[in-house]
Amino acid sequence: MTRTVYVNGSYLPETEATVSIFDRGFLFADGVYEVTSVLGGKLIDFDGHAKRLERSLSELEMAMPMDSDALLEVHRELVRLNEIDEGLIYLQITRGSDGDRDFVYPAADTPPTIVLFTQAKPGLAQAPAAQKGIKVVSIEDQRWGRRDIKTVQLLYPSMGKMMAKAAGADDAWMIEDGTVTEGTSNNAYIVKGNTIITRQLSNDILHGITRAAVLRFAREAQMTVEERPFTIEEAQDADEAFITSASTFVMPVVEIDGKVLGAGAPGGVSSRLREIYLEESLKSAI
Repeated sequence: MTRTVYVNGSYLPETEATVSIFDRGFLFADGVYEVTSVLGGKLIDFDGHAKRLERSLSELEMAMPMDSDALLEVHRELVRLNEIDEGLIYLQITRGSDGDRDFVYPAADTPPTIVLFTQAKPGLAQAPAAQKGIKVVSIEDQRWGRRDIKTVQLLYPSMGKMMAKAAGADDAWMIEDGTVTEGTSNNAYIVKGNTIITRQLSNDILHGITRAAVLRFAREAQMTVEERPFTIEEAQDADEAFITSASTFVMPVVEIDGKVLGAGAPGGVSSRLREIYLEESLKSAI
């Protein structure tokens, strides 16, 4: 089935969608993006994604092309048109095109480019990987310093995914100054006893929307949360580990750099957090 996508105010078949070759997202990765999950035909954590989108744009001195209500309607219309029950909606906004290539930003009144499309993911909430856990390897973090801005410059994370694949793993955790920053497309956590440990918010990591929700639910469930850096060695000695993102929710990690954690199966904390996150997020989905 040909998807209906959204490009600069129009809904059209994906085969007819076009963007200028001079678009700054294509030439300079000068743009930001968000990915929102859809469960039961409803959007998960939409408000959080919309607020982070506005922040990312602001950090790059770009204006929101439409308000949150209008953006919500576009998301809902794409869900309807593409009959998405479980899946993802990808949103990208770039600084647009002024008809040529120049490192200097174009005039402030240059129209931005806004693109949205859906990805159907049947079984997203009941992903088999969540039942067995995933394996990660560690790699050097070679990204730019403003990882808190959700930009489209994802070449190194993509390379990291390929490094993990070549090593027979599912993902990579990135290391800087001896400690874990985050995964290639997710936030990273370890569990020791009843304490969840994850890196504190800063420019070093993405301020995950799922991260914020999961930590809130953990505290409400009387779990202890400690926000600080941790090493790979500490992670290998942990009782459990997991990642969070909009597309994986809470995903247990069972092996780090070849070292099996615990019994080599998802632990109680990560499994319970996944249950809580899905249950609570479905209640507030819109």
